[in-house]
Amino acid sequence: MRSAVLDDDIARVLISEEDLRRRTRELGLQISRDYQGKDLHLICVLKGGVTFLVDLMREICIPHSIDFMATSSYGDATETSGVVRILKDLDIPIAGRNVLIVDDIIDSGLTIAYLRRILLERQPASLRICTLLNKKERRVVDVPLDYIGFDIPNEFVVGYGMDFRELYRNLRFVGVLKPELYRS
Repeated sequence: MRSAVLDDDIARVLISEEDLRRRTRELGLQISRDYQGKDLHLICVLKGGVTFLVDLMREICIPHSIDFMATSSYGDATETSGVVRILKDLDIPIAGRNVLIVDDIIDSGLTIAYLRRILLERQPASLRICTLLNKKERRVVDVPLDYIGFDIPNEFVVGYGMDFRELYRNLRFVGVLKPELYRS
């Protein structure tokens, strides 16, 4: 059963459930090929990245481990404050491991650049970034993205793990939130 209230808040579907599934499968196969025979360790950026991580790791057909980090740079706002705080750090050391950061969306680049810098200080064998969504036109900091699900326009999106005030994460698609809901 779908929530009519949540669906009514969506201006339009940007990426369908079927397109998400197809692209995640493609990324999983590419990552599996690229890391064949290597020690792959996925680090998910919480909370928004968890839905993507779960689907992606099921499509990766080589052994891998996972860990989680949680950051805050938005709070309840729709614009980043530019100040990144780590709310949850890794449980497993990454020195000498091939690390792939899995994130839901890269927009300004501030958070992922910060995470990349602190993780590189921990001396992984390699460090790459996989993002479901890439909002290039919002980029403030240039960050190398190795795997991109979709390039999207500068619109406020929710669903498939992404939220606005902790709502909409459960939508099976990526949708554009009606502007009157977040501009009020």
